[in-house]
Amino acid sequence: MTNPEEEKVTEKKSLNFIEAKVEEDLANGKNGGRVQTRFPPEPNGYLHIGHAKAICLDFGIAAQHGGVCNLRFDDTNPTKENMEYVDAIKEDIQWLGYQWGNEYYASDYFQQLWDFAIELIKRGKAYIDEQSSEEIAAQKGTPTQPGIESPYRNRPVEES
Repeated sequence: MTNPEEEKVTEKKSLNFIEAKVEEDLANGKNGGRVQTRFPPEPNGYLHIGHAKAICLDFGIAAQHGGVCNLRFDDTNPTKENMEYVDAIKEDIQWLGYQWGNEYYASDYFQQLWDFAIELIKRGKAYIDEQSSEEIAAQKGTPTQPGIESPYRNRPVEES
């Protein structure tokens, strides 16, 4: 006869690929065992169900591991963004039961982003494409056809 306590099997939790990666990083001591995530909405409209899923994932993983989830607004398109949406996004996150750590705005880092872009251009890893968005869209490939290279892609770095 066996003891029921001895027969208990440790239940193995099924992880999605993101949770598995977080667990792997924690096991390897990455980031000193600290979990930090972020939710990066663009404040150009109200949130939808897909955003709710992302919020639950981003904030949930941080909460599961005693970490923090930051709110980083991707406010890089001022013609489409509005503080009304920023406020609504914050309300929705709180309504879902979450609280963010820090609040950031991508626009606060425009100079740093500009400097990074210049450095990439100098290294030959980026270029300035002076075509219209319509011209660029027309050059994109499809799953069965390759795209067309921009005429600006191979110009000298000094011209970008």
